[in-house]
Amino acid sequence: QVRLIESGGGSVHTGESLRLSCVMPDRTFTGHAMGWARRAPGTEREWVAAISTGGHTSYSDAVKGRFVISRDNAKNTVYLQMNSLTPQDTNVYYCGAAQSTDYIRKGLGSWGQGTQVTVSS
Repeated sequence: QVRLIESGGGSVHTGESLRLSCVMPDRTFTGHAMGWARRAPGTEREWVAAISTGGHTSYSDAVKGRFVISRDNAKNTVYLQMNSLTPQDTNVYYCGAAQSTDYIRKGLGSWGQGTQVTVSS
């Protein structure tokens, strides 16, 4: 099991931005595809973004054009820059690590404990 530590969540207003961070302190970061998912209370976890070991990115339709995923291999960290936030983005956001971005999109691999993002109008 891979340990992942998310940070950067908080409360913002519509149109504002937040950047989430996720560090993998114990394993070989460069060998993992990374990603983000989110879940609102009472719903299924929804894939948001993924980045391959080579830096290729993919996004769900709900966030494409607003969110940007990136990774810093020197810091064992993956980021999610979230722009133009709306109340519909209010969720707990989870960081994931897996052997491929396909696994990330399917919710497989290892996932962190989550960080709350709240967007108010």
